[in-house]
Amino acid sequence: MMRKTLTVRGRCPGRTAHTNPLLAGAAGLLRFAGIALLLCGPVFAEPSNYTYNYDFWNEPAASPDAYRVGAYLLGSSLGTDNFRDPQGLFIRDDRIYVCDSGNNRIVLIGVNAGGEYEIRAVISSVLIDGEESPLDYPMDLFETRDGEIYITDTNNQRILRLDRDWNYLSSIVKPDDQSIDAASEFLPTKIIVDFAGRIFLQARNVNKGLMEFDSQGAFTGYMGANRVQVNIVDYAWKFVSTQAQRARMDLFIPTEYNNLCLDRDGFIYVTNSSGQADPVRRLNAMGQDILIRNGYEDPEGDLAYGNAGGIAGRSKFIDAAALENDSYACFDRVRGRIFMYDFQGNLLYAFGGIGNRQGYFLQPAALEKMGYSLFALDSRTCALTRFDLTGYGAAINAALDEYQAGRYESSAEKWEQVLKMNGNYDLAYIGIGRAALRQGDYRKAMKYYRLKRYREGYGKAFQLYRKQWMEENLWKILLILGVLIIGPPLVKGVLKIRKEVMEA
Repeated sequence: MMRKTLTVRGRCPGRTAHTNPLLAGAAGLLRFAGIALLLCGPVFAEPSNYTYNYDFWNEPAASPDAYRVGAYLLGSSLGTDNFRDPQGLFIRDDRIYVCDSGNNRIVLIGVNAGGEYEIRAVISSVLIDGEESPLDYPMDLFETRDGEIYITDTNNQRILRLDRDWNYLSSIVKPDDQSIDAASEFLPTKIIVDFAGRIFLQARNVNKGLMEFDSQGAFTGYMGANRVQVNIVDYAWKFVSTQAQRARMDLFIPTEYNNLCLDRDGFIYVTNSSGQADPVRRLNAMGQDILIRNGYEDPEGDLAYGNAGGIAGRSKFIDAAALENDSYACFDRVRGRIFMYDFQGNLLYAFGGIGNRQGYFLQPAALEKMGYSLFALDSRTCALTRFDLTGYGAAINAALDEYQAGRYESSAEKWEQVLKMNGNYDLAYIGIGRAALRQGDYRKAMKYYRLKRYREGYGKAFQLYRKQWMEENLWKILLILGVLIIGPPLVKGVLKIRKEVMEA
């Protein structure tokens, strides 16, 4: 912290001061206030984390904070033992479930009427047929809208199905299916249950996609396998290699997912951290990727990165959280950053990092949302961090909400407010252009698209403006063409008749 130095200057030697006592007293008060201000210094609220976006040239540009730390939760601060290697996080309404994997337990945290956090339950075992069955490294949990709870009890190689009071209902164990290697272990890690009661599971060492079970727990197959990424050089080398050499090479197999979440429409967001396939996808019921990618770049985290401090390579997402306005956040395990994207795949902002301060992480593990607040779990610091929207972030969300509701004029007004807070925010210009396009003001849309070099939007606006201009001015064009076609022969005819009359 910079120390301020106060210099007190005396009167000039040999000069006699004649001072009014009232003025002297007032001057003393002013000097005291000045000394206090200098010693204390101004108090500013420092941002909790570095927030940025990327411009048209894929250069990072700093922006105001969209989220700031609202709470930092440790086991000790909640009145229990500290978490140990927590791996899973789930939130339903005001209930926060932490899979405290290293301590072999589930911790249920509630929010009371005063907004304070309190532990409501700590579950380390379940009662099955009258006998206690302890949990062994539970990695994930999902609570359905009906209150049923599913736990991936990983090292016990089972999925537990409980009621809202933690009473045992049933278990799902390794399916007896030909597609599953009989010698391999069944290690469930991440789980969701859709609105129809179908269970989608990510299991360790399963690269055929998500394992799907019906509402009764019967295995029905796989869905949404990652596309195989083939390097042409490796493929060519494998083609000319001998059988013994090919046996020692890596197989061209799909990469497995590492996490999944369910959005409000029942679609599944999945992430993988291989660095080879799409880092985030949105799957429909058929397992097809329907994620919209209309931004400058695909949703893949950092666009510009280097190698420093032992951190290298592209972003690798460890989890995703889908918000109510169809935007979604992705948690990068490489640099500890949270990337927020809108429903079109545009990067709204990124924040966070690797470090030992609040708002930063050492080993990202899971991400969830409560309303528009984000909860991030770190498995190394064993802490749960809550991020709350700032005014800047709320203004961006409001603009997106208005646009999706069809209130395009109001959406443009919200984007104008965002521009007042951040004049370099490209998406605000694009948002105003998009709203103008929906309103039929194609010239305005072209203007704002051109400002931020959004070629796709500009091309569409120009096409519609050209069509509109043609429809409005077609009669003028036809009139001019008619004059050009009919005018010369008519004038020539009139001149000819006039000449004949004159000669007659």
